Amino acid sequence: MSTPADSRAAALAQEPMRSAGPVRGFAAGTWTSVRDIWAHRELLDLLVRREVKARYKDSVLGFFWSLMRPLTMLVIYYVAIGKFLEAERSIPQFAIYIFTGLTAWQLFSEVVLSGTSSIVVNGGLIKKVYVPRDIFPLSTTGSALFNFGIQLGILIIAAVLTGSLRLDSRLLYLPVAFALLLALGLALALVLSAVNVYLRDVQYLVEITTMVLFWASPIVYSWKQVEGAIGGTALEEVYLGNPVTLAVLGFQRAFWSAGENEPMPDHLMLRLGVALAVSIVLLWLSQRIFTRLQGNFAQEL
Repeated sequence: MSTPADSRAAALAQEPMRSAGPVRGFAAGTWTSVRDIWAHRELLDLLVRREVKARYKDSVLGFFWSLMRPLTMLVIYYVAIGKFLEAERSIPQFAIYIFTGLTAWQLFSEVVLSGTSSIVVNGGLIKKVYVPRDIFPLSTTGSALFNFGIQLGILIIAAVLTGSLRLDSRLLYLPVAFALLLALGLALALVLSAVNVYLRDVQYLVEITTMVLFWASPIVYSWKQVEGAIGGTALEEVYLGNPVTLAVLGFQRAFWSAGENEPMPDHLMLRLGVALAVSIVLLWLSQRIFTRLQGNFAQEL
């Protein structure tokens, strides 16, 4: 007489063998990974919801804090830097200017920082069942996009109320800059999350690096000040070689109408387009590197 355990063993024996290793070939491997993620899209949705809800677990006000954090950040920078340090004298509509840069930066930094630790944080699940490992950096990216949507909504409302938002061709900078931040951030998150499994110091290095990169983009100071300091030198091109800097400038171009007559880098849209194309290629390469490294995740975790 067969037992339930015997029945399960017999059913399992009939299942086809499936390789857990990476599929060879860039094109075939990428297509297989995309199909695998699509097949687990419901799990991805659940993980994104879990990431969002976990932030405010046992909180009475819940998502209210998602609104308070960017608003508080806006007030602090506006008062401390705009008023006390008198930055608003050289930067018109300083509140809109700085909040625009912070909105762009917050998306990028959250995708990278949360993505870097995503595999280690979900180590318990990874060791128990097979799921596409790419799902975990993607889930933190989904959570980051949720928070970005809230902050972007606040920015749009503030820009409309102050008359800074204009419906003209400058808004075309927004989707290009957004796509650049998303592609570059996810590319870094995939590689760093995989390397972090083998070398846990990576997440701390990333935290320090993002703090430095924050000041390497014109968020709390203007491009005009950068141009005055290093304009016309090789350092200017090095500075503009940072894709995050270009994305921040793109956001400012879209929302900061008071800076219409302020200097901006030449051929900004072209620079953004080139950076986006490079970031998409990097995203593809990063996914293939991640796939190569994921084979020993369970053992390392």
